Amino acid sequence: MSTLLRSALLIALGLPVAGIDAQKAPADSFALTAPLPNDPAVKIGTLPNGIRYYVRKNAKPEQRAELRLVVNAGSILEDADQLGVAHFVEHMAFNGTKSFAKNDIVKYLESIGVRFGADLNAYTSFDETVYILPVPTDSAGILEKSVRFLGDVASGVLFDSTEVVAERGVVLSEWRNGLGAGERLRDQQFPVIFRGSRYAERLPIGKPEILERLNPAPVKRFWRDWYRPELMAVIAVGDADPVKLEQLIRTTFGGIPRRTGRARTAATVPKHDSTLVSIATDKELPTSSVGVLWKRPGTVTRTVGDLRADLLDRLYNTMINQRFSELSLKPDAPFTGAGASSGGFVRGSEYVSLDAGAKEGQVIESLRALLTEAERVQRHGFLQGELDRARINTLRGYERAFTEREKTPSDAFVGEYIEHYLQGSAIPSIGFEYAAVQKLLPTITLAELNALAAGRSGAANRVVTVAVPEKAGLAVPTEADVRAVFGTVVAATIAPWVETVSDAALVPRAPTAGRVVREQKIAAHNITDWTLSNGIRVLVKPTDFNADQVLMSAFSPGGSSLVSDSDAFKTSLAPAIIAAGGVGAFSTIDLRKKLTGKVANASPSISDLSEGMSGAASPKDLETLLQLTYLRFTAPRADTMVFKAQRQQLEQFLKNKDANPSAVFSDTVQLTLSQGHPRARPLSLAMLQELEINDLLAIYRQRFGDAGDFTFFFVGNVDLAVLKPLVEQWLGSLPAAGRTETPRDVGPAQFTGTIDKVVRKGIAPQSQSVVLLAGRAPWTRDEAYALSSLGELLQMRLLDRLRESLGGTYSVNVSSAFSRRLRQEWQLAIAYGSAPEQADAMFAAVRDELATLRTTPPTAAELERIKEQQRREFELSLKQNGYWMNTMRQRVEHGDPLDSMGDTMTLINGLTVDKLAAAAKTYLTEQNRARFVLLPDAKP
Repeated sequence: MSTLLRSALLIALGLPVAGIDAQKAPADSFALTAPLPNDPAVKIGTLPNGIRYYVRKNAKPEQRAELRLVVNAGSILEDADQLGVAHFVEHMAFNGTKSFAKNDIVKYLESIGVRFGADLNAYTSFDETVYILPVPTDSAGILEKSVRFLGDVASGVLFDSTEVVAERGVVLSEWRNGLGAGERLRDQQFPVIFRGSRYAERLPIGKPEILERLNPAPVKRFWRDWYRPELMAVIAVGDADPVKLEQLIRTTFGGIPRRTGRARTAATVPKHDSTLVSIATDKELPTSSVGVLWKRPGTVTRTVGDLRADLLDRLYNTMINQRFSELSLKPDAPFTGAGASSGGFVRGSEYVSLDAGAKEGQVIESLRALLTEAERVQRHGFLQGELDRARINTLRGYERAFTEREKTPSDAFVGEYIEHYLQGSAIPSIGFEYAAVQKLLPTITLAELNALAAGRSGAANRVVTVAVPEKAGLAVPTEADVRAVFGTVVAATIAPWVETVSDAALVPRAPTAGRVVREQKIAAHNITDWTLSNGIRVLVKPTDFNADQVLMSAFSPGGSSLVSDSDAFKTSLAPAIIAAGGVGAFSTIDLRKKLTGKVANASPSISDLSEGMSGAASPKDLETLLQLTYLRFTAPRADTMVFKAQRQQLEQFLKNKDANPSAVFSDTVQLTLSQGHPRARPLSLAMLQELEINDLLAIYRQRFGDAGDFTFFFVGNVDLAVLKPLVEQWLGSLPAAGRTETPRDVGPAQFTGTIDKVVRKGIAPQSQSVVLLAGRAPWTRDEAYALSSLGELLQMRLLDRLRESLGGTYSVNVSSAFSRRLRQEWQLAIAYGSAPEQADAMFAAVRDELATLRTTPPTAAELERIKEQQRREFELSLKQNGYWMNTMRQRVEHGDPLDSMGDTMTLINGLTVDKLAAAAKTYLTEQNRARFVLLPDAKP
């Protein structure tokens, strides 16, 4: 019996388990009728005007705080002339308040390291609007000014008429970004799913015909009606004095006068006695799908009994989803993937559902398969082994959360407090919840779980959704076809579920261990460097950033560059396909069962220039991680049945890929830039036919058969004394023949000259543009950093020009790359969307900004905004295992010294206006420039 299951049973018997702080709670604290107590670490209060507030001190991340303003009002409250106004109010909050002129808050926050969009943001849903503001806490005045902005959103948005008109274009661009097959599918399904409800007609993005002519009056009316103190909450969680935070909230928000207004009524989703069916088609849909959902009244988790009910739901979904996962690995499955889910639907309404991605022409068969598995559970129930594994894995998840309780990031608490305010759900501490779950899990029986199946059947409140590509020769099921399936399944003979569970050891016989033959220390960064007897190098950096995380990465030079052009695409697919077959004597299904209660994974990969292995584990499962790694190298498993299923899944994706405008656009860019190079071919149905499982296994073994030139990295909560013998046993025993490989330069040449390409594809009135600048230059760390910083400056400029000044786009993304291995060349990519008729004007504005930056140095204020954002991001990176893992690996791959890691701050501090200006002259040249534009199909 596992330790976790034994612990759960001990608690069920009333025996103590060490390490759970909430065990000190009285026994009746865990009675089913007992309320879940709020975490005492959060201070909850209400101001005299009705504004609720939540304040908590939390040390992760250091010197940061998460601020939120939550407004219990969303699009569901809009009047008929206001469709889209709730969301528009959110936009206007960033366009002028009584304390901040247009965009001043954005520029201020950028100056303290908060990026607009990435950090500073907001969202509007059906039922609420939330303003998101993560800020530093280590400089005077930042908290005060940030809280003041949220206070302005609550009581001082200006709604200047000029700004309202200007913002129309931005919001319309956001609406335009959401157009496509998914949006058209939603418009066909929502009226059925939400029949008789305002939710069917109050999508937050609104109606373009209203947005196009929107004036301040309806916007102000919505704000006055619903931005009232009794409908608001302020949340402040982070590394700051909670007394100061509370006082700031009281001072800033306490003076907002209480206002009377329209009642905040709740929308409902009406019940219905019979099954509703939606059958939707669209010519741009890539695949078919089918789903069955049952609507039910919403519940709120407030008591221990509610928590137990949540556990029942979670266990049911976990167990039936394991069955669906097994079925999807069979070639004769009618679906590419299937699953069950449950949760909040809209305010006051929940759902349980069964969904499947159907293979082409097999929608009815997929629906039958979904219902058959639900019926199988209803008739025969789950197996005891299924419940045992689900219990153990669920408990392990809580154990990990409890272990990380002192490392929990502030934004994780914020989400809980938002739900507490909006819906009244309890917010217990993880200590109490973990203890409660340990009490509750052993009491959950198979009979209870099997009984849940009855609530996931029947015609009442049931909706079936079918989506099929509109395609010549592809039949669309009728409503009669759909309805007939339910009777067919009920009348069918369905056998009980049967499973096998192996009790064999993961590794049958331990290999002969190697040994560490050399040890070095990189004291500056607490890194230990081992060389093993088989030539493998291992670098270890212990950290305390996370209590329950150890990351692993490994690489060896070579990759797909060492295979023939014709095998390059096979090489990129081989790791995932072979890994899906399992390892050693264990299929993927058997392996999943074997690893019950374990937190460990190892996955192979092959890139252009290297092959690698990545993984992660809980410290207590470190040996399992290394055993899996050993097996990935020495005992790959080619599973013919799984391979056939995977190939079928890829085929389903590729059959209708060319109906998707984004996919066609992406393939066009790829093919044009690579000039048809065989290694840059987009995956096609013809290429899939070339795949053979034995060929893929041979490629895999060739790339991973000699581990002697691999370098491994471990970062996280790892004890060197524990890790060293495990590394010697499982990595030191890997086969090594002294192979030394060097990647080849076999990829397509970088484009030169000018390319202008228009792709016409799609129905929606939207356009996407990609502009590329490229060239060759000697790589240095300073130049690569200057190019990256220039990209940030350009994105800042273009966001201001294209979005704020022209109102022509919702977002702009600028990215840069500077390669140094094999070739030293650079590229700058600019991507944005627009209305089709504005594509040329937007491109002209982009070119104008490029020309301006080439000739006019950036301002000192722009420089400081860039540097401060980089400083703040770097401060956070230094406390993340992933940063050190990636940095170590990149340094070793490029032959750079490890003792100078973390020198980014030197680069940041050394950035000047002159350096940015020089980079602009060098890299914003249009000597090599490519422009790709996606436009809708030409009208006949």
